[in-house]
Parts: sequence; structure tokens; C-alpha cells
Amino acid sequence: MNLSSPLISGIFIMLLLVSCQDKELTNNPKTKPISPTGSYHQCNDPRPEICTKEFRPVCAKVDTGVRCITTPCPSSENKTYSNACSACSDSKVHGYWKNACPQS
Repeated sequence: MNLSSPLISGIFIMLLLVSCQDKELTNNPKTKPISPTGSYHQCNDPRPEICTKEFRPVCAKVDTGVRCITTPCPSSENKTYSNACSACSDSKVHGYWKNACPQS
């Protein structure tokens, strides 16, 4: 009995399904994040070590650590922090916009 033909067919079908799923995710407008509005504030060094607990939410641009060869491949994501100080105290944050991140 030759098992290589069904095995190759199965692998081909799996690869086809995976490639279709990726295209659906990248072309679907519901999966694309909504961009924040307003002026962007860069986090500078030295970073704060202690912050107050005031609540003035900001939408921070956070480095995901992902580095890819092909696109789309987001190397950053938006995350809401309670205030600018707590956002910039995170070394992965590049900067922020005032107000919480928009919901997608």
C-alpha cells in the first residue's frame, strides 16, 4: 500500500487552508485596528521609575518584539495605560496619544 500519495495530498490541503486563512485576516477590515487621533508624544530617556495613580488614560504604541521578513507583520500595537507616566515607564513603549485607545 502506497501511503505517500494521501500524505502529500493532506499536506497540500493543509498548506492551502493556512494560506487562505492568512489572506482573510489581512483583507478583513474588522481585524485592522482603529488609529488613535491627536498629537503623538514621544517617551524620552530617562524613563520614569515612580508614577502617581492618577487616571488620565493614554493610548501607547508598544513594541511587540516581532520582527518579520514579509508583510503584514505589525511590530507594534496600541495599548491603553492609566496615564502617560505609567506608559513611558514601560521600556517597550515608544510614545502615546492622549485618551484611551479606540475600540475596534
